[in-house]
Amino acid sequence: CALKKFTKNDKARWKLLVFPCRDKDKYFVTFPYPYMNGRLHLGHTFSLSKCEFAVGYQRLKGKSCLFPFGLHCTGMPIKACADKLKREIELYGCPPEFPEEEEEEEDSSVKPGDIIMKDKAKGKKSKAAAKTGSSKYQWDIMKSLGLSDEDIVKFSEAEHWLDYFPPLAVQDLKKIGLKLFWLNVTKILDVICWQLVGLNVRKKTSGVGPQEYTLVKLKVLEPYPSKLSGLKGKNLFLVAATLRPETMFGQTNCWVRPDMKYIGFETANGDIFICTQRAARNMSYQGFTKHNGVVPVVKELMGEEILGASLSAPLTCYKVVYVLPMLTIKEDKGTGVVTSVPSDSPDDLAALRDLKKKQAFRAKYGIRDDMVLPFEPVPVLEIPGIGTLPAVTLCDELKIQSQNDREKLAEAKEKLYLRGFYDGVMLVDGFKGQKIQNVKKTIQKNMIDSGDALIYMEPEKQVMSRSSDECVVALCDQWYLDYGDESWKKETFQCLKNMETYCEESRKNFEASLDWLQEHACSRTYGLGTRLPWDEQWLIESLSDSTIYMAFYTVAHLLQGNDLRGQAESPLGIRPQQMTKEVWDYVFFKDAPFPKTQIPKEKLDQLKQEFEFWYPVDLRASGKDLIPNHLSYYIYNHVAMWPEQSDKWPVAVRANGHLLLNSEKMSKSTGNFLTLSQAVDKFSADGMRLALADAGDTVEDANFVEAMADAGILRLYTWVEWVKEMLANCDSLRSGPASSFNDRVFASEMNAGIIKTDQNYEKMMFKEALKTGFFEFQASKDKYRELATEGMHRELVFRFIEVQTILLAPFCPHLCEHIWTLLGKPDSIMNASWPVAGPVDESLIRSSQYLMEVAHDLRLRLKNYMMPAKGKKTDKQPPQRPSHCTIYVAKNYPLWQHVTLSVLRSHFEANGGKLPDNKVIACELGNLPELKKYMKKVMPFVAMIKENMEKKGPRVLDLQLEFDELAVLMENIVYLTNSLELEHIEVKFASEAEDKVREECCPGKPLNVFRTEPGVSIFLVNPQPSNGHFSTKIDVRQGDSCESIIRRLMKMDRGIKDLSKVKLMRFDDPLLGPRRVPVLGREHSEKTLISENAVFHVDLVSKKVHLTENGLRTDIGDTMVYLVH
Repeated sequence: CALKKFTKNDKARWKLLVFPCRDKDKYFVTFPYPYMNGRLHLGHTFSLSKCEFAVGYQRLKGKSCLFPFGLHCTGMPIKACADKLKREIELYGCPPEFPEEEEEEEDSSVKPGDIIMKDKAKGKKSKAAAKTGSSKYQWDIMKSLGLSDEDIVKFSEAEHWLDYFPPLAVQDLKKIGLKLFWLNVTKILDVICWQLVGLNVRKKTSGVGPQEYTLVKLKVLEPYPSKLSGLKGKNLFLVAATLRPETMFGQTNCWVRPDMKYIGFETANGDIFICTQRAARNMSYQGFTKHNGVVPVVKELMGEEILGASLSAPLTCYKVVYVLPMLTIKEDKGTGVVTSVPSDSPDDLAALRDLKKKQAFRAKYGIRDDMVLPFEPVPVLEIPGIGTLPAVTLCDELKIQSQNDREKLAEAKEKLYLRGFYDGVMLVDGFKGQKIQNVKKTIQKNMIDSGDALIYMEPEKQVMSRSSDECVVALCDQWYLDYGDESWKKETFQCLKNMETYCEESRKNFEASLDWLQEHACSRTYGLGTRLPWDEQWLIESLSDSTIYMAFYTVAHLLQGNDLRGQAESPLGIRPQQMTKEVWDYVFFKDAPFPKTQIPKEKLDQLKQEFEFWYPVDLRASGKDLIPNHLSYYIYNHVAMWPEQSDKWPVAVRANGHLLLNSEKMSKSTGNFLTLSQAVDKFSADGMRLALADAGDTVEDANFVEAMADAGILRLYTWVEWVKEMLANCDSLRSGPASSFNDRVFASEMNAGIIKTDQNYEKMMFKEALKTGFFEFQASKDKYRELATEGMHRELVFRFIEVQTILLAPFCPHLCEHIWTLLGKPDSIMNASWPVAGPVDESLIRSSQYLMEVAHDLRLRLKNYMMPAKGKKTDKQPPQRPSHCTIYVAKNYPLWQHVTLSVLRSHFEANGGKLPDNKVIACELGNLPELKKYMKKVMPFVAMIKENMEKKGPRVLDLQLEFDELAVLMENIVYLTNSLELEHIEVKFASEAEDKVREECCPGKPLNVFRTEPGVSIFLVNPQPSNGHFSTKIDVRQGDSCESIIRRLMKMDRGIKDLSKVKLMRFDDPLLGPRRVPVLGREHSEKTLISENAVFHVDLVSKKVHLTENGLRTDIGDTMVYLVH
């Protein structure tokens, strides 16, 4: 709630974003405008957060930043959804009553066809299918958005989508405080026309991105099966789709699935083709039928009704082959008719062998023996090392018994097809001795020329449109952008070479995309968008209309005003129709002549100056899935439009991975989904932004974890409360020189944090920037607060607060604005500057890390010291808690370690910063006489040094530390004593210790000895009424001072916070004094204050305590008094 309150309150302090000024360095960032067919979700927000964080950082670095934002309203999806909704209303009423759906049986069988290498970059579902979840009807999809029936009807008109969703997008993005300059998309259409006119385009008829098959025509011989008898006199063909036309010389039969539905349809030349309805639909869009998209069905039949039919197959040596049953054919790929080549297909061989072995199987489907038994595999090609009948060889080697040996069959196919294509040599006349990869296309062409085959195409996998219709491959006229043009491609590669991609994997993906890109269809006849300027029956498709619109962003504020739809009057008084191609040329091309126009030159010059200042785009951020299309087209088109002005080419592209939600893919159908609005309501704007920054930096999928978002919110709240506490207790903080050990460490760590965070922001590594600029930065503060036993320094504390607020501002601007206000800053944090880092003393920082490691190690040793001794069935009590500790530090390594390190150092320097294998090291060290008796210790020591080198670098080979261990420990002795809850710690050199300590102690690894000093127990009484301090029993030890006793008391009475507030007193009469009843208000009566210089002495035999003060000895009895002021 508090963070949400900051979001509302502190936005009022931010001035309305006007178009940025041009009086300093610029930073221009863009994000692909999101499509307006729904609410923005967390995935959109993750990608655009990269732009937002970059802009926040660059503003702090003093740059004038422009982050314009448009909304995408062209393309097919909106129109398709509106039309689908309209059809549903026409068919099922309003509100519609949909028929109950029958569950489709999933065919678990796998068609043993040709292996096609899978593209792992492609998902199992289309993008549209993933977005719609499990809803089949558009009405249900709209219902899931929380719309009423009355509202849904309005969405049957495409225009209503553009009225409804854009304002919601603006509202949602404003909630999270984006530093945006809002733009519409309407006026960009003029720029799109200008862009397309300027590009090299050409017309061509071709298919784009399908899987190409050779459609083999298997002629049905008379007499026809009874089901087909009515087609007597017609040319009747079963058509089989294959990827391997070169193997057709080895056909022995044809497969169909008995229980699958097939159709016969009439082709454009009057022939009848038999295949599945799905395949026929694809063919109808590829010129196979008289009318495009119309399948003239002449017969419907089941596969079992054509089993046993005799066929004439092209190229094979068998004059007649027969239609046989195969139960594993699938309907969603190919034609449902499979030609059989058992010499080269393990699946075909296994199926043929099954039929030959199983007479009952043949009888079930009416297959005569003469249709199967005489047919043997025919040698077609030879694969070196496998033979002339590769399928037979591999099936025998793998002991494949039947079609059910799926895993072995898959293994055989993988070996055979890959090796066959690259190493296989043809055996048949006319191609004998030639490699398969060299003759495949020739054989295909020969079959087509002879009328035995056709080219057939279908999608590589099932593709569902945004209107939930299955897509086909269609042959149609089309306008193309020729991305395969060699000179264009070469210039684009040059642009990529100079462009920052922030990630080597992104660069490789770009290189691969640019390399394979050829013609791209740039027009459509359906959807929303801009008409192609020279052929207005076409619309410019949405990937081609979104490649240089960012140029318009630079001048939009002068053309369209502050209206999202661009319908307001232009601030320069320029009308849309005045923006002709020649006018745009003048604005966007540096050397273009002034056009013939009624627009005054000073106004066009103003547009030109804005463009020249802001262009090129310094950063474009998007998801990695746009690298093969939009982002590659973006580079291509900039190179084409500004071929002579490389200074207008894109500077940097940042691609990120997809966003997981709680480690799972976001999906509406599973409920694992968050819209932007829902995320803000749940976590607050800054809480969500923090979690997005922490989600991930690379092109691997990032992860938004709700538990981490909750933890981040708690961290932010704790931080704000600590700032308030420091402001309230400002006067109690220490002042004067900030010169203590921990002051200097804290200052150095702050400076190091500023530098590291600066570097991470610059590299757009925002997860790392959050780590160094918030998590580790806060950890430095917490460590300082813990170690500074003398109190934190006021100047350092408030420098820390100010620096931390600025470092965090790009991620959490609302909270940081709130803290900026608390600090009394007159201006907004949006106008703050990146903090200047002072000197960083790395050695000092490492000495502090050493201190923390020693403290941690001592705590572990103390815990082990307090464990009861191990023994059998004994009730041993834990040892008495120690009161004292001696820490031993070594100036030098023991001799054996010194020698070992010297050898390692010499190898390191001789081998260019690398150490040899342990065998080499062990051999050399084993020959050194001074190490003979230590060899059991030497190699474990070497292993430890190697491990530490990976973490800390070559300094672990140094024979001495870079800092004074004794001085570091002594300067922090109070912290160590309090941390371990001991009475006293002394630090000595190991040379003063016994032999065992001297042998084991080494620089950086101190040893310690705990002990318990004996003492005499006395009572400490507090006579002050109603103050919460009570009488207690405490040990007094030889040589104690007032301070040491008070510290001991403070460990027992946590209510005492300040040592200086406590005074000790002794009774004037040590025997009778404690027995008298205390008098209220006369706590000092008959008592004497004990001075700070007094020293306590104990007699352990008589259990008595006395003190010496100013040379006088005084017995104190068994009771003392303490007062807390």
